[in-house]
Amino acid sequence: MSFLDKEYREIITKAVCGKGRKFSQATHSVTPSHRPSSILGCWVINHLYNAKKKSQDTVEINGSYEINIWYSYNDNTKTEAITERVTYSDKVPLSIKDENCLNDDFDVIAKVVQQPNCLNCTIENKGHKIVVEIEREFIVQIIGDTKVAVRVDPKREYVDDDEDEVWDVELTDDELEEVEPDFLNKD
Repeated sequence: MSFLDKEYREIITKAVCGKGRKFSQATHSVTPSHRPSSILGCWVINHLYNAKKKSQDTVEINGSYEINIWYSYNDNTKTEAITERVTYSDKVPLSIKDENCLNDDFDVIAKVVQQPNCLNCTIENKGHKIVVEIEREFIVQIIGDTKVAVRVDPKREYVDDDEDEVWDVELTDDELEEVEPDFLNKD
């Protein structure tokens, strides 16, 4: 019996070898240049991140975003907007792990489920600091080389590609006259 006569073949392919998900909340303290009277708005922009496999069962996501705060000061007579860049590091535990990966060469895919978002923005510390609560959520996938067994039928007859049916479809003049050339602008 030759190798080709066996019922199963092993195929090496890339597959998801691990998955994880993490929801995080963080609190940041921002010191404005003036003593704030009230918070007029707070938003998070310019989120950047990258992910790498840190250990057998952990992915580390390092990132940053900007917190923009619009506030009033001087007894609500003047306003100012401040921006502060914040960095973070999230360790995402892998809840699903495949121990059958062939090597340690992995691709890490991290996707944002919840972009960093402001939950609450308040004036604290006797009016000298602004405290911002942020939430974010990621899912990660580890892609690696693995082996799968595929059942084959050694007796199957293969059709030569050149022998495939040729489809000759011709349009008649009557069918061509029915084509509406301006179908996009039709009311």
